[in-house]
Amino acid sequence: MGYFLGVDIGSVSSNFVLMGWDGSVKDKVYLRTQGNPVKAIRKGYALIKERMPTKLDIAGVGTTGSGRHLAAIMLGADVIKNEITAHAVAASFYCPDARTIIEIGGQDSKIIILRDAVVNDFAMNTVCAAGTGSFLDQQAARLNMSIQEFGDTAVKSQQPVRIAGRCGVFAESDMIHKQQMGYPVEDIIMGLCEALARNYLNNVGKGKKIEEPVVFQGGVAANAGLIKAFEKILGMKVYVPRYYDVMGAIGVAMLAKEYMESNSSSTGFKGDSFILEGEFKTSSIECKGCPNLCEVVCIKREDEVLAYWGDRCKKWETSLNKGFGSKMRVV
Repeated sequence: MGYFLGVDIGSVSSNFVLMGWDGSVKDKVYLRTQGNPVKAIRKGYALIKERMPTKLDIAGVGTTGSGRHLAAIMLGADVIKNEITAHAVAASFYCPDARTIIEIGGQDSKIIILRDAVVNDFAMNTVCAAGTGSFLDQQAARLNMSIQEFGDTAVKSQQPVRIAGRCGVFAESDMIHKQQMGYPVEDIIMGLCEALARNYLNNVGKGKKIEEPVVFQGGVAANAGLIKAFEKILGMKVYVPRYYDVMGAIGVAMLAKEYMESNSSSTGFKGDSFILEGEFKTSSIECKGCPNLCEVVCIKREDEVLAYWGDRCKKWETSLNKGFGSKMRVV
């Protein structure tokens, strides 16, 4: 019968989910993008393939995240969806009554308001790194502890210290100042978690009516200190799904399954030889065709141009034949 592959390529992490026809997660991979999404896509798929006891038969593919278009070209996606839709679909599956989704990833954060399992409102913060996974990783490394220890240490706090959390730079300098004054490290970390939760609610959640059930997903949901901080400030129970770290990939796998069930066409999945063999390269150029000066991204496999994107007028995109692949080179 085959499986459905959901892929969520972000700036910090790349997530892969293999889903059965019954909606169950057969396998998942969570790995760091490390600034190379092409390598992450190939590595993630290879790991999924290696861990399956039988031949991997893909019935449909969905991609999401900031690198969704790149992943779609490399894998041959049937469905390409934004992160808001993917996270909402997954949250509604695991918590059908969910009304608020807190999603914090590696470099951005978002809030999604659901009403009757439909996205009613949302907001994103892509400007400041304060409160995101990359900022927390940096602080954990500065304190010489793993990110898991960071959250576990926070919940031991008896009296959290007040930390300025509106800006990542100010938060870090405030933490250093409190350390120099001799405050216990667990109180400083918990103070940071509370500051970040306040910052999220005052910025991303500003003007939003937050109602229960509240679902917390994204890689940062692994931080026990931040969960406790949100529960304290909101005065509500915060639910963390089992697959909190790969919910985007789960959501887009579900959308791929739904699409393939309602369409008689076969999957566009490219297959092992296309994905794992050959060399993929990405490059960018500044198009000088008009005053927009668009930065156009090109992806090639060997010498074959697979896709262009980033041009507002779609001149480069439409220069390719319908479907993937052309001998046209970037100039």
